[in-house]
Amino acid sequence: MKRMLFNATQSEELRVAIVDGQKLIDLDIESAGKEQRKSNIYKGVITRIEPSLEAAFVNYGTDRHGFLPFKEVARSYFLNDAEGGRARIQDVLKEGQELIVQVDKDERGNKGAALTTFISLAGRYLVLMPNNPRGGGVSRRIEGEDRNELRDIMAQLEVPNGMSIIARTAGIGRNLEELQWDLNYLLQLWTAVESASTIQNGPFLIYQEGSLVIRAIRDYFQPDIGEILIDTPDIHEQAIQFMNHVMPGHVARVKLYQDETPLFSRFQIEHQIETAFSREVRLPSGGAIVIDHTEALVSVDVNSGRSTKGSDIEHTAFNTNLEAAEEVARQLLYVT
Repeated sequence: MKRMLFNATQSEELRVAIVDGQKLIDLDIESAGKEQRKSNIYKGVITRIEPSLEAAFVNYGTDRHGFLPFKEVARSYFLNDAEGGRARIQDVLKEGQELIVQVDKDERGNKGAALTTFISLAGRYLVLMPNNPRGGGVSRRIEGEDRNELRDIMAQLEVPNGMSIIARTAGIGRNLEELQWDLNYLLQLWTAVESASTIQNGPFLIYQEGSLVIRAIRDYFQPDIGEILIDTPDIHEQAIQFMNHVMPGHVARVKLYQDETPLFSRFQIEHQIETAFSREVRLPSGGAIVIDHTEALVSVDVNSGRSTKGSDIEHTAFNTNLEAAEEVARQLLYVT
């Protein structure tokens, strides 16, 4: 059985794991001292325009200014229409201009956050893009007949002009009424964001992406997850309230875990979590993969090492690469 496990017994850290039996499938960790701003929405002020970079730097209320590429600026923010072809950033934007931005990528190293004005609001079944009329569709993870059925239902939804929606995998099997309810919720949220942005001048936080509890249930819960086990009463209550709001038919799957054995130990995933953050990960045949994180990329080196499967070097390499491919796919889930 697949389960979603919430471990919150340590006040400085909340961990969420998806397991199939005793195999770790996915993991998310939120640390009390590490603020994540990804998907937060801010009112920002352009502080500098760099034509050579085709980008602007934006003060959105944090210590370090964000980086806004010109291609991430909606035309509704252009101060004038481009004449004679392609617009230039220095002609259509200006310093001191206010705009609504969303964090696309968190700060990393000495680089500020990457920003966009193309807002995305995620619901349970849909993602609303309120200022991107050409961004809609169905998640690429949805295939076959499910994809066709969702497209047919989405064509019946009442989407305002100038907006678009994407169907999430959780939307599979949902009817028109359920999808329209989710869309109406997101439209109300966008109205609230726009209204809040007019309250004051200058940079400030408008909308904060929900807690890890809400994000995890919203993004990861699927009908094949039989239980949601939570080891603290307050997190359990948060989950119950959210499920009652968006998925009342599945509330019974949310359970408070009260056994003496720690939750993650009960399902024997602590070692798997340690492996997820190790530089070197052993493979069943004796080989290993070595993972190195750099600012630009994540490199993976496959070593056959003491691998003994296969009758010759080619078979050994093939078997090692098969094991490595499966393990790399799992490890990349934990790369942030």
